[in-house]
Amino acid sequence: MSAPTTQQLESWIDRFSGRRIAVLGDCMLDRYQWGRVERISPEAPVPVVEIDRENFTLGGAGNVAANLRALGAEPVLLSVTGDDADGATLRSALQERGIRASQLVVDPQRPTTVKTRIIAHAQQVARTDRESRADLAGRALEELLDTISRELPQCHGLVISDYGKGVVTAATLGRALPLAREHRLAVSVDPKESHIDAYRGVSILTPNQHEAGWAQGRRVVDEASLLEVGWGLQQRLDADAVLVTRGPQGMSLFERGGRYTHLPTVAREVFDVTGAGDTVVSVVALALAAGADMVSACALSNHAAGLVIREVGTATCAPDELRASLRERVR
Repeated sequence: MSAPTTQQLESWIDRFSGRRIAVLGDCMLDRYQWGRVERISPEAPVPVVEIDRENFTLGGAGNVAANLRALGAEPVLLSVTGDDADGATLRSALQERGIRASQLVVDPQRPTTVKTRIIAHAQQVARTDRESRADLAGRALEELLDTISRELPQCHGLVISDYGKGVVTAATLGRALPLAREHRLAVSVDPKESHIDAYRGVSILTPNQHEAGWAQGRRVVDEASLLEVGWGLQQRLDADAVLVTRGPQGMSLFERGGRYTHLPTVAREVFDVTGAGDTVVSVVALALAAGADMVSACALSNHAAGLVIREVGTATCAPDELRASLRERVR
């Protein structure tokens, strides 16, 4: 099969609008505090950061939903927040981006996941995390299972965004994956290594090369180890495909049936890779829901990732930006 043309790839973008994609996973808030350092603390050998401003972005499954919304899809976020001020901020941030937040489960027993990055002179100097990694349980779990049962059959695809914060569990996967199979939905997974064997038979997994290597017990250091890890993971899980993201080395796609495709990076500038994995899995899922073949879906995600890593923090791209990136490659 020859590589998809720019015209063919653009035709899939035209079909993105209105696709309803379920996103099951760990929703979080990314807080950025920006400042400057002019002295060292007298209390300890650490810099004193004088904060000038702060802003919030969506992280984890929330960032997947934001990417989908920016491309014209309707994300259905199947996740949990705490009953706290950060949860209210997160829900407000979703609504500002046109993402429905009413179906989110509120669990008073756990905090909203927040990652706070402190940046001075354009360099991250510290990060603090507030989170619970315990599996969701009790009434909150039952509410989420009911939401999955109600919402998933009305969707065109499913993304699992697993950050290991307690939403993606045996219970939630046990409800979502059979429903997806029943309704013939493509399942795209950004996996956590500890849950890897729960994803047998999914449409595609999108680990980075470190995650893929860890799952297979083999570090990816060259082409031979990459091929061993990629094919080993695809065959172990009997997935339709495994897409290993490799940073500056691009992406490597391993498909059932033995086809291997390497996608060189299209990124020209790299400022921040935060959230790039969210972009990759969201674009792959949306393209598959629109009817694209696996190579086309991954090629589109490669261009989208090349756009978002030009910005500091989690970012999204619009359809016109994605089209422009595709056209640049033929100049």
